[in-house]
Amino acid sequence: MEVNGPKVSRYLEKFIAGPDKKIRLKKYDTSWVQHESLKNRSEEEANEFLKDILAKDHRELAEVQEILAASCRRSILIVIQGMDTAGKDGTIKHVMSGLNPQGCEVHSFKVPGTEDHAHDFLWRYEKVLPERGMIGIFNRSYYEDVLVVHVHPERMEDLPTEIGPGAKGFWEGRYKDINSFEKHLVRNGTVVLKFFLHISKDEQKQRLIERLSQKEKYWKFSFSDIAERKYWDQYMAVYEEMLEATSTEFAPWFIVPADHKWAARTLVAEAITSAIAGLNLSYPEFSENQIRYFAEAKKQLEEE
Repeated sequence: MEVNGPKVSRYLEKFIAGPDKKIRLKKYDTSWVQHESLKNRSEEEANEFLKDILAKDHRELAEVQEILAASCRRSILIVIQGMDTAGKDGTIKHVMSGLNPQGCEVHSFKVPGTEDHAHDFLWRYEKVLPERGMIGIFNRSYYEDVLVVHVHPERMEDLPTEIGPGAKGFWEGRYKDINSFEKHLVRNGTVVLKFFLHISKDEQKQRLIERLSQKEKYWKFSFSDIAERKYWDQYMAVYEEMLEATSTEFAPWFIVPADHKWAARTLVAEAITSAIAGLNLSYPEFSENQIRYFAEAKKQLEEE
C-alpha cells in the first residue's frame, strides 16, 4: 500500500519543510504576509481586512467537514506546536469556529502525570485519536516528548539508564517511533497535518508585555514563560532537529510564519481545507431499493 501525504495547493507547498531538508529556522520569515501592505496595519485593522477571507475559509472548511463526516472513510489529525505565545489557542479558536463541534475534538496536553509516565510516551495520545469521519486537534502533542524533555531531561519519565536519554541513539529512536506511529495512522486512513507556529523572540516579548499590560489577560501569564525564554536558543536547535527528523512525505511539517496572528490563521485554515478537499471524498451512494425506500418514507410523512 502506497503511503501518500496530504494534497495541498502549490501555494501552500512552500511552507512545507521538505523531507531530508536541512532546517535553519532563522531562514524562515516569521513576519511573512500575503500582502506587504498589511504589515503596516495594526493587528485590529488587519483582522478587519481579513474577515472576509476567514469567513470564506470557514464556509469551505464546514463544507469539507460535512463530506468527511458523511463519507466516514477518513479522519484528520491536526497537530499544533510552537513556543509560548505563538498563537496555538487563538489559531484553534478562530480557525475551527466554523466547524460542527460534533465532528471535532480538541485535546490539550499538559505536563504528564504518574499514570502517563507508567506507560510509553505515545500512550496518552493514542487513546484520543480521531475516529473515521472526525477531526482531532492536538494542542501540543507527543512532540513535547522530544522537545521540552530534550531541553529539560529532568522532566522526563524515570527510565532505566541503559534506555534513557543518556543512552546512545535515544533521541533518534524517539523520532523513529513517532515516524512509525504517524505512518501507521496514515496507512489506516488518517491524514496527519502538522503546523509549527514560527514566532520570533521579539514578537514573543511583545505578546508577553501585552499580557502584563491588561488585567483581563493576566490569567494567560505564567512566570515559566519568562524562565523558558532563557532557553530560546536551545529550543530553536531542538525544533530544527525535530523538524528535520520528522517531516516526512506522508506527514510533513508546515512551518507557519506566526508573528502576524491573522496571517497564521488564514494559512492554517487554507491548508486544512485544501488537504481534506484533496481526498476527493463524496457523499454515500444508495441503491435503487434504498432510494425507493426514502421516497416512500417522504410520501408517508407528507400525507400525515
